[in-house]
Amino acid sequence: MNCNNRNQVLSEQQAMLQNLQQLQFAVNDLALFLDTHPNDPVALYRHKQYSTQLKQLKDIYENQYGPLCLYSVERGDSWRYIDGPWPWDTRYDMNRKDW
Repeated sequence: MNCNNRNQVLSEQQAMLQNLQQLQFAVNDLALFLDTHPNDPVALYRHKQYSTQLKQLKDIYENQYGPLCLYSVERGDSWRYIDGPWPWDTRYDMNRKDW
């Protein structure tokens, strides 16, 4: 694999991780809102929608790159959890305009 292909793979993986983080934030935020507004139909609909998207994206990510956490089921023939990148190994560009 040449350097450009590796960077492209890392970029796809990082983009997927960012999408996972955004969905996790939305699901958690909506859950907190629903704690105080349990009958809000829009919030409940969005929570279900984002939770479904999160599960689907998590399954796709783990099939391609390995488990996201220790509680995930390993789907490969080896323990891929240690293959990284670890959270502290990831560099984020905090000046990005598309966040």
